[in-house]
Amino acid sequence: MGKVTVVAAVVCAAAVSAAAVLVVRHRMRNSGKWAKSMEILREFEDKCGTPVAKLRQVADAMTVEMHAGLASDGGSKLKMLISYVDNLPTGDETGIFYALDLGGTNFRVLRVKLGGAENVKKEFQEVSIPPNLMIGKCEELFDFIAGELAKFVATEGEDMHIAAGTQRELGFTFSFPVKQSSIAGGTLVRWTKGFNIEDAVGQDVVEELTKAMERVGLDMRVSALVNDTVGTLAGGRYSNPNVIAAVILGTGTNAAYVERANAIPKWQGLLPKSGEMVINMEWGNFRSSHLPLTEYDESLDTDSLNPGEQIFEKIISGMYLGEIVRRVLLKMAEEVEFFGDTVPSKLGEPFILRTPDMSAMHHDSTPDLKVVATKLKDILEISNTSLKTRKVIVKLCDIVATRGARLSAAGILGILQKIGRDTVKEGEENQKSVIAMDGGLFEHYTKFRNTMQTAMNELLGEEASRNMVIELSNDGSGLGAALLAASHSQYREYIES
Repeated sequence: MGKVTVVAAVVCAAAVSAAAVLVVRHRMRNSGKWAKSMEILREFEDKCGTPVAKLRQVADAMTVEMHAGLASDGGSKLKMLISYVDNLPTGDETGIFYALDLGGTNFRVLRVKLGGAENVKKEFQEVSIPPNLMIGKCEELFDFIAGELAKFVATEGEDMHIAAGTQRELGFTFSFPVKQSSIAGGTLVRWTKGFNIEDAVGQDVVEELTKAMERVGLDMRVSALVNDTVGTLAGGRYSNPNVIAAVILGTGTNAAYVERANAIPKWQGLLPKSGEMVINMEWGNFRSSHLPLTEYDESLDTDSLNPGEQIFEKIISGMYLGEIVRRVLLKMAEEVEFFGDTVPSKLGEPFILRTPDMSAMHHDSTPDLKVVATKLKDILEISNTSLKTRKVIVKLCDIVATRGARLSAAGILGILQKIGRDTVKEGEENQKSVIAMDGGLFEHYTKFRNTMQTAMNELLGEEASRNMVIELSNDGSGLGAALLAASHSQYREYIES
């Protein structure tokens, strides 16, 4: 009996000892994996670094590319498109104008009554485009749009009625690639966003809309063809004469600014009376060896529909920030079992983690990071994460957002340098430089917006940053188009006199 007890005790002790060894090994293995996770995170943070010296290099490169793009078409990755907008709103425009905003599967028609910068009345309607018209014939699409526009015009109330004998005027925001030939003319280069109407490519979209309006008996003149960034600039200028540029930071990104007409070598013909010209930079396509790119950005670009293009957009805009976070998490899951023994299948789905969800996790202020836990469970089907793991995810969101925000600031500095607004000159101590901003990323991602503003202050210094203002300018693509119809109205000289 005694021997049995001793043997049992020895076996039991051996089992306990073996279990203890296993626990220690498991802990060591886990701590090793955690160390490797932190190594991946640190390496990513280092490569995303945006010290002020780096941002200045990016800004200088942006300025150089701006000069090159203005010198000749194809001379730069920046297209620096001439918008033919040489008269921006002054705030004194009056009258009733229409706008058509076509940029996706829905379009908006607007009616705007202008009575000075503080007195704007808007009415609008949103219309869904039937899917068959997005891949049908050019005439069918524009007939549908003109028909809906005519219905909207028919709802004019007494206080929004056009005077008899006056032709209605329209600003047309067309957010597809267009080669513009005048303020109210441009040929479609290619469709994007799910449209594929072959017989429209190469056609003047203003002519097509005008013919469609004639077919439905609508007497309306297209006074301005603009893209949404130029529209944002116009909307900003209407309410603030110090607006010199507009930047959109949303799903995509772009910038437009006011350039001296005599500083555009590729401009052919007479210089405009105003001496100014709005340039649509298409800055999403900017690239430079100074941009802090990582292996995740390179793989995202390789897997994209447009490899080698829109590099700046792919590291600063809302379409891509969440996807960058997902790619880093996937590497951590695959290489160091960050979420356990198996890689969560949902984590392998491109673009499943959207930037609004990333923002929600980044802004999580609950003690146990409950928002992060909920997002991981609902979107990626990852449950039972530790607080330590959730803190890493918040840190990862911060790295990606900080890089994007600070690079956006560097881009704006590049514009300010090009037009000589980056320093305070003698006699111009009170000269304000206002940037009109639009887009959901800037408007709703608070940490992104604040980081961008802080970076601008760092780059400009105390004195110059006092004179530089970043202002939210909502609905540029709608109101801005109507305002440009007003500032390029056929009745403008008559009204002014």
